[in-house]
Amino acid sequence: MRRTRNPQIARFKKAFLQIQKLPFNDFFPSDVISDIIKLTRDRRGSIFTPLVTLKTFIFQVLSDDGSCQRAVGDVLAERLSQGQSANSVNTGPYCKARNRLPLEPIIQAVKKVGMRLHQQIPKVWQWKGYRVVLLDGTTVLMPDTADNQKDFPQQTHQKPGLGFPIARMVGLISLTAGTLLDFRLSPYQGKGSGETSLFAQLMSSLNPGDLLLADRYYCTFAIIALLQAKGIPVLMQNHAQKKTDFRRGKRLGQRDHWIDWQKPKRKPVWLSEQEYAELPQEIRVREFSAAGRIFITTLMADKPYHKQDLATLYLERWKIELDFRTLKTHMGMEMLRCKTAEMVKKEIAVNLLAYNLIRGNMAQAAILGDKLPRQISFRSAVQFISEITSDLLSLTGKTLQNILLEMLKAIASVSIGRQKRKRQPRAVKRRPKAYPLLTVPRHEACVTI
Repeated sequence: MRRTRNPQIARFKKAFLQIQKLPFNDFFPSDVISDIIKLTRDRRGSIFTPLVTLKTFIFQVLSDDGSCQRAVGDVLAERLSQGQSANSVNTGPYCKARNRLPLEPIIQAVKKVGMRLHQQIPKVWQWKGYRVVLLDGTTVLMPDTADNQKDFPQQTHQKPGLGFPIARMVGLISLTAGTLLDFRLSPYQGKGSGETSLFAQLMSSLNPGDLLLADRYYCTFAIIALLQAKGIPVLMQNHAQKKTDFRRGKRLGQRDHWIDWQKPKRKPVWLSEQEYAELPQEIRVREFSAAGRIFITTLMADKPYHKQDLATLYLERWKIELDFRTLKTHMGMEMLRCKTAEMVKKEIAVNLLAYNLIRGNMAQAAILGDKLPRQISFRSAVQFISEITSDLLSLTGKTLQNILLEMLKAIASVSIGRQKRKRQPRAVKRRPKAYPLLTVPRHEACVTI
């Protein structure tokens, strides 16, 4: 069985520009791909093998169409170009094959691809020796089916049949590489569904050498204390309810000091009584003011970490908002397609895996083009890779390597930057269609027509 798997894995990796003698050449390791094959239930020697199904699923979520019919059509075109027999254009076999894919190995693939790229970034991409990690949360919607509503209920203020199931997701994203390192998914409301509760499950994915960048929502005693115990420094904006008095503590400079925070009497809901009791009674943090805002950090020294440098770094936190926009708007994750909760989870995992694989190719292109990955267009990278992937499968040797190098150079050549234009009003010119809103479930509205 191993002999038949190796060519399959090599072919699969080739579709995502993974060959030897390239930077980050093994960011999608073969053992991870082998786990997906091994754990796929009811494997069959059909057209839609585990790797063909996964590859098709990945390019499906990357496409502008995103339909199963388009995905099956792409498989047909690829098979015909390779001199193989035609597959049926019926979407049923493909959808059943997607359902057989194992969820947990795909989630592990997301994490391993993202983490390997993050940990291999060159020192020149780091900030003062730290690998910066961004933290934030977002939400996604999905079709209004009974199964989706059961696992991810719609918001409680919406009437039954008029809302959509909604899930909350919290993720860690590498600032420089742009890859998603880990994530947690939960219903939008209910016990353990808050962003801090989900982040508590992600702390183990942070390692020494990381620097966490987060907004003021995460600026709490418990989070900072737990991260200090792990040796993970943080940089956050001060929580709106916490007042700062620069007359206290030890002065480091103008409106810059360190101070000891006392442990609150009330524990957060995501910690047990014992876990909270084990936290220290006080923690030492640095508070400083820059550009009219108060920041909190555990990087205590003033000289190597000047407050203006820290304030400038904090502006990079906005990159995670752009990353979520890429996932939700450009990749279509804002409204998912699958109609069962299990397939919704797989759809999210495959979207994140596809996102990380594209980011991996962008990192390769950045090395070759002497740029940073964040300076390269994500959309252009998707377009280039989607167009060439089927042509790569029949190539080998120097021909393959030369084409891949040229493709990576092309990806690196499409830069993004600050747009220079006049300030614009937050308004749109195009008028929406004048359709009324549903006030009763759709099946009831159909009866009254």
